[in-house]
Amino acid sequence: MNWMEGWWAYVFIAVGGWLATDIWRWLGVIAGNRLREDSEALNWVRAVATALVAAVIAKLILYPTGVLAQSPLWLRMAAVILGAFGFFLGRQKPAAGIATAIAVLAAGLWWLGF
Repeated sequence: MNWMEGWWAYVFIAVGGWLATDIWRWLGVIAGNRLREDSEALNWVRAVATALVAAVIAKLILYPTGVLAQSPLWLRMAAVILGAFGFFLGRQKPAAGIATAIAVLAAGLWWLGF
């Protein structure tokens, strides 16, 4: 069997993935450069992006998978709440909130024996 036989499938996946995402990114950059910082369209985009992030976080808390599914709901909620406190206490730096939430979740899972 020749090692080059199946290479076209990987090329197809790479090109298909690039076309599906990169074109929209470039169109977003072009359109975004023409929007004013305080425009209604940009406010709407920010609101939609924030709602999507909130939905993903809610899904992870309420319908987790893997090891996270074995953790109790109270621990997941505590990690999010304390992560929010860490975010605000850390001068609104996302890394501070994420690190706090991960630390709380990891400590809680360790304490529960997971």
